[in-house]
Amino acid sequence: MQEFALIMAGILLAGAPLVLATLGETITEKAGVINLSLDGTMLLAAMASFALASATGSAWTGALGGMAVGAAVASVLGLTNIYLGQSQLAVGFILTLLTRDLAYFLGHSYSRQPGPSLGYWGIPGLSETPLLDLLLGRQSPVVSISLAAIALCWWWMYKTNAGMRLRAVGESPRAAFGRGIRVRFSRLMACLAGGALVGLAGAAYSLAVKPGWGRPQGCEGAGWIALAIVIFGGWHPVRAAIGAYFFAALQVSGIYLQDIFPSIPAQVFQVAPFPMMIVTLLAVNLGRVGFVQDLMRRYPFLKRFSGSWPITAPAALGQDFDPKKGL
Repeated sequence: MQEFALIMAGILLAGAPLVLATLGETITEKAGVINLSLDGTMLLAAMASFALASATGSAWTGALGGMAVGAAVASVLGLTNIYLGQSQLAVGFILTLLTRDLAYFLGHSYSRQPGPSLGYWGIPGLSETPLLDLLLGRQSPVVSISLAAIALCWWWMYKTNAGMRLRAVGESPRAAFGRGIRVRFSRLMACLAGGALVGLAGAAYSLAVKPGWGRPQGCEGAGWIALAIVIFGGWHPVRAAIGAYFFAALQVSGIYLQDIFPSIPAQVFQVAPFPMMIVTLLAVNLGRVGFVQDLMRRYPFLKRFSGSWPITAPAALGQDFDPKKGL
């Protein structure tokens, strides 16, 4: 049981940044905006967080700096798309290339240098329960923050008026505008909030999961995986978080499998989680394929399986909105 608790603790830590990034992108896409800059934003935020933490001696100041970087990058996407009508996909892709190169260029002097980390939080009372103490009591604070963020994001999105407005502008911006909702402003706020969470995810890598800065950092490609996990989770914060932990479990299992199968090159286990996540994503989306739908019409009992993990994108995802064109 102790070994199992250690494995689960590793999954929670490895999955924490992915959870934060997927929640941030879920919020953004629920408002109808696609942010493709996640991968570069996380790298730039990781670099900026470590640099700021090193300069100030405070890891928490660095984490706040990472959130500010994420929000700043997202604001560029929001302003150019929401108010200037530029392509979300083109701007997001350019931003991810720009921020990635900026991260490596500006962070060169901090490469392989010592710096502060967020350390560990001890939760009072868990020491009396050894398994829970191993699982949660000796963890980085990003684990607790990510778990709290899941519950808070779900509550805000589905139990508050602000969350209802967010979903409204992502489903039918014209109808929301007709109801008096400021569609463009709501989308911009969603971009900023989502970007801040993505920036915090980058900070979590350089200040907690893999403290330090260098090339490779350890979060390369994580932004693209977060985008895929949002689809896997059906644009639902809880299911997206499950997808993030699933990918983290694949990564952690690869570490243990290296010991079990020493003859297999270590690179195989490092790369394996990525194609496995793609296969899982394809399997989840299989219900949308034409021949599968034909089979479900012939054999109705198959619908039980296809509806167990619904994936429905916001109706206005990726669509621009101009209030001057009327309702």
